[in-house]
Amino acid sequence: MEPMEMYLPLIWAALIGVAVALYIILDGFDLGIGILFPFAKNETERDQMMRTVAPFWDGNETWLILGGVGLFVAFPRAYAAIMPALYLPVIVMLVSLVFRGVAFEFRTVSHSKTGWSFAFALGSTLATFSQGLVLGGLVQGVKIVGGQYAGGPFDWLTPFSVLCGVALIAGYALLGSTWLHMKTDGDVAARAQRQAKYWLIAVLLFMAAVSLYTPLNEPRIAQRWFSLPNFYFLWPVPTVTALVAFACWHWIERGREVPPFLAAIALFLLGYVGLVISNFPYLVPPSLTIWDTAASPGSQVFMLIGTLFLLPMVLGYVIFVYWLFRGKVHAGESYH
Repeated sequence: MEPMEMYLPLIWAALIGVAVALYIILDGFDLGIGILFPFAKNETERDQMMRTVAPFWDGNETWLILGGVGLFVAFPRAYAAIMPALYLPVIVMLVSLVFRGVAFEFRTVSHSKTGWSFAFALGSTLATFSQGLVLGGLVQGVKIVGGQYAGGPFDWLTPFSVLCGVALIAGYALLGSTWLHMKTDGDVAARAQRQAKYWLIAVLLFMAAVSLYTPLNEPRIAQRWFSLPNFYFLWPVPTVTALVAFACWHWIERGREVPPFLAAIALFLLGYVGLVISNFPYLVPPSLTIWDTAASPGSQVFMLIGTLFLLPMVLGYVIFVYWLFRGKVHAGESYH
């Protein structure tokens, strides 16, 4: 294999991985706020919750687009195999994201907000659950014959994928509650602080369940984690996860505002790293690697030039917006 054919797929896999991680973090707390909508006492509190993400919620999906387009351009064979396997949850996710976006905008101008609040909560929850189904469907493996999907339309629907869907709801709710505790005051912040502890417990239970299920049911994952010398290099991942979880709980108990949110992000990133360790170099587990599914080097180089030019601009804009709208959102403040 030529050096370019070796390293270009790795670069693109890293770019897509970063885009997916940024989407999970940035849109995670955004979706988490919708998941937490039913726990608010009234529409005034929901107004305050929505104002915490109003300046930048619609830009968070940029990273989802980058991840999807990057997969299509750089790894067309993976895209062609994954989409038929996961059409239904992907379509539900996209429709739900559109649905919640419409609800977000219409709620700000509607005289009666109750219906749109319900739509926003429903769209957020369905989109999150669908993302968990997609994740579970990929991790448990996609049936590939001759480089093409050879399974049925509901192969993704298993107890494990449902577990991942519910786990992601708990994870986004943790991000949302720690975000609200950091960005709001009054009753909304106090309730978010209390809720964060329960969501943290739920997330840890789900992480433990997934961590036990995958090696017990996937020999390749068990081999990756528990064979020697791999075990000596990988044991810090669960150890650091436990330490971060303890720190997150401690900071929530102490009433700290920023550290619990950062710890929740760290938990997500550690779980993400664990999934990468379990499945690398497979882009379509358990049969197609990033090199098996890569586009021609010329196509990858052409798109890489444009991506490397635009990516710093997008990152700079995101950082600027979050810095511009830093600080707390108080009850009764206007959207404008």
